[in-house]
Amino acid sequence: MHHGLRIAEHLLTIGAVKLSPSQPFTWTSGIKSPIYCDNRMIYSHPEARDFVVATLSNTVKNLHIPADVIAGTATAAIGWAALVADRLKLPFVYVRSQAKEHGAKKRIEGDLKKDLHVVVIEDLISTAQSSVSTVDALRDEGKCIVTDVVSIFSYELPIAREKSSECKVRLHPLTTLSTLLDVALLQDRITKEQVESILEFAKDTENWAKRMGK
Repeated sequence: MHHGLRIAEHLLTIGAVKLSPSQPFTWTSGIKSPIYCDNRMIYSHPEARDFVVATLSNTVKNLHIPADVIAGTATAAIGWAALVADRLKLPFVYVRSQAKEHGAKKRIEGDLKKDLHVVVIEDLISTAQSSVSTVDALRDEGKCIVTDVVSIFSYELPIAREKSSECKVRLHPLTTLSTLLDVALLQDRITKEQVESILEFAKDTENWAKRMGK
């Protein structure tokens, strides 16, 4: 079985992903969404966790440039990045969402030397705003080379592709919204009509709720 399908199965089985087109979730950004993904749930399930860490690690190993350092975005991806760095026996750092107001007032935590190739680990990609911010910090403050972001899941939003393209960074999700919906449909967790509604959301997140009367 392709790793994307298996990870999608894990996410659905352990309840890390919830699908509710009729009663949307509200994201931190205020966007109303028919899907919610909480990859922190995976930490509590050893079989799913081991498979995700192995797949993240293999993806990093197969990138076009060997990684010198693994970086995690704070706070959601710190654990995943640390697990991957440990498995690959590579240095680990994490990047704050904003600089500390005291001490060295830096965003990057850890011992990071300049001119190294850093691979960023994310738990999920929605708009890619946090990923791009992390990449910018590693390039500007860390003086490092960053070309790739590896994530567990991607909502496949057009804005994420646009932002990553502008930032000149490649996104490598282990599984995606469309794959997850395929699995959910096969498992009778969702109807074809609901799949279409969720895919419409991915195409136009800003206006989906209005069109659905939510």
